[in-house]
Amino acid sequence: MIPLAIAFTPNYFVQAAATLRSVLDASPRGQFRVICMLSEEIPQRMQDKLQRLGGERLTLEYILLKGRMEGVYIDPRYTEAASLRLLLPELLPELDRILYLDCDIVVRQDLAQLWEKTDLADNYLAAIYEAAIEGQAERFRALGCDPAKYFNSGFLLMNLAQMREEKVSEKLLEACRVPYLEFPDQDALNQVCQGRVLPLSPLYNSIRTFFIPKYKADFVRQYSEPLWEQVQREATIHYTGGKPWNLFTVQFAAWWMVYDRLPEEIKAEWTPGRMARFWKFYRTPFGRVFDALRNLKQRFA
Repeated sequence: MIPLAIAFTPNYFVQAAATLRSVLDASPRGQFRVICMLSEEIPQRMQDKLQRLGGERLTLEYILLKGRMEGVYIDPRYTEAASLRLLLPELLPELDRILYLDCDIVVRQDLAQLWEKTDLADNYLAAIYEAAIEGQAERFRALGCDPAKYFNSGFLLMNLAQMREEKVSEKLLEACRVPYLEFPDQDALNQVCQGRVLPLSPLYNSIRTFFIPKYKADFVRQYSEPLWEQVQREATIHYTGGKPWNLFTVQFAAWWMVYDRLPEEIKAEWTPGRMARFWKFYRTPFGRVFDALRNLKQRFA
């Protein structure tokens, strides 16, 4: 089984289930050992529902880590769960490698193929470079990072054995003890792991700006125009800005289509808001016209 780590809280249960549903859909041959890192306990009924979602293709384990990030700066915009990935090398001493995913992701690439074909050598991580947009390069340089090699930490293939050998978790936690990092765990990973990161195709983790036409030039400068077109069609989507369950954002429909495929017993754990009503409108001919007009506006913004 492929080890896969996620971190979530009870109020993110449906979003975590949607991410796992997309993993199973995109990796038809894959079987996954899912390590769920928790900053709050998950009720047994939720655990049972996730197990039924995956059937024999998912083995689920839960690790309660409340308080383990004591002394580490946690930005008020995020939960403690967002930083738990930093502990993985020491939490799982029996594993040499692991995939890590944020739970605001819709996977559209086969993770089993990625797992089988990727050789990390002595790199700490494999990750996807962000393609810095205007205003970001200066911030990345202030962190001591090359703007062309700043990566997003929401999708990682981690070399746990190498990180343990070189005590990288200790270095990451120390880097997170300062209050000025805008994205604490991600910035720390970039500072500590620079020069030891294997770049992956943006198809595995396409952030919000990769889908917005006004940022196409930034993407093409980092990657290529053919890859831009491929990203629009088939890349894994990472909702790094507004979330589609809260806002009408980029790739809005992709998340809701995964949500629609979730079992009713999982949907029952969440009361969707106005975006669920908008999703019903979006699927009508009027909704498609609305979307076309929005895309046109973005193209000329």
